[in-house]
Amino acid sequence: MIARRRSVGVRVGNVMVGGDAPIVVQSMTNTDTADIDATTEQIARLAGSGSELVRITVNTRQAAAAVGLIYEGLLKRNINVPLIGDFHYIGHTLLTEYPDCAQALAKYRINPGNVGSGTRRDERFATMIETAIKYDKPVRIGVNWGSLDQALLARAMDENARRDEPADAREVMLDTLVRSALESARQAEEIGLGRDHIIISSKVSEVQDLIQVYQRLASKCDYALHLGLTEAGMDSKGIVASTAAMSVLLQQGIGDTIRVSLTPEPGGDRSREVIVAQEMLQTMGLRNFTPLVVACPGCGRTTSTVFQELAADIQGWLREQMPIWRNRFPGSEGLSVAVMGCVVNGPGESKHSDIGISLPGTGEAPAAPVFVDGKKLKTLRGENIASEFKDIVNNYVARRFGTNKAAQNIT
Repeated sequence: MIARRRSVGVRVGNVMVGGDAPIVVQSMTNTDTADIDATTEQIARLAGSGSELVRITVNTRQAAAAVGLIYEGLLKRNINVPLIGDFHYIGHTLLTEYPDCAQALAKYRINPGNVGSGTRRDERFATMIETAIKYDKPVRIGVNWGSLDQALLARAMDENARRDEPADAREVMLDTLVRSALESARQAEEIGLGRDHIIISSKVSEVQDLIQVYQRLASKCDYALHLGLTEAGMDSKGIVASTAAMSVLLQQGIGDTIRVSLTPEPGGDRSREVIVAQEMLQTMGLRNFTPLVVACPGCGRTTSTVFQELAADIQGWLREQMPIWRNRFPGSEGLSVAVMGCVVNGPGESKHSDIGISLPGTGEAPAAPVFVDGKKLKTLRGENIASEFKDIVNNYVARRFGTNKAAQNIT
């Protein structure tokens, strides 16, 4: 078991972040928040895919006016995922002028780097924190190296230049990211916001930098930490970079809530980042979300695509089942399923899983033994292997994770 860093628990709507709570998966919409229908629909899809918190941009008066209506629309659909308002530049104005927005949001995200400068910065920051106190809302103080407080960075650079042995400029920047987050959090506390209402983050887009920044944060405070590689990139690059950075920190027990910030393909599904975050946590043994299929990569012994198509079909079907199974069959999210392609490792791997199927290999003539709890159950043949295997999995889930009544109702 990985020993988690002990942090102060923060309640965000109906979700607990930090403390003894499991690591929370969150995501963010990319619709225009003022487009109520499009934003509501995307939030519903993200929540349906398993996002436990959803962040939305609140950057204009039109967006702020839409937040309450979006919240009401979600409740009418029985979707109660907590919404986080992402504020930049004029958050103090929007939260003051639109109380319905301030009330509907479960958390406010404040970036200290673009609240303002000088005394205006302090006044605007205080207004947002006082609003959070008024409505009993937690705040994420989210520093980003792309919008780091330039005045704070300049002071840090000046201090560094006066040292006998000045540090590297990059080191100064990383330290300033940590300093900005911690100083802003302490300022929020001085205004009156409790530690159990504060989450902090310091995001960068380079793997090694992220690891260093969060290691420093974790050593200096017990605030709950939101973890993520910002601007991670598209497709495999974004997935690999996010996993490389966050898995190191998660292995060290650092991180209370995570987001995988993927750039979607044009018209792509935003839910992809939720699935990647879930699979990261699940493959590390930190949480279970949906049964994951173990499948071999294929080789010269598997010259057709039968097992590949079967593996993809089964994994997709398992994800579709989870909204039903999650409530009816608690614990089924940890089910292990194997779909293997040949006789070399197939039978053995299938026996190690709760349920496994092993195709014969080259040519993959449709005859495949099925193993349940390490023992051979039967051999499937013909054109309906996929549907028959799904029936076996369905019945197994009902029998193992459900009541007799639930099992009898499964078809």
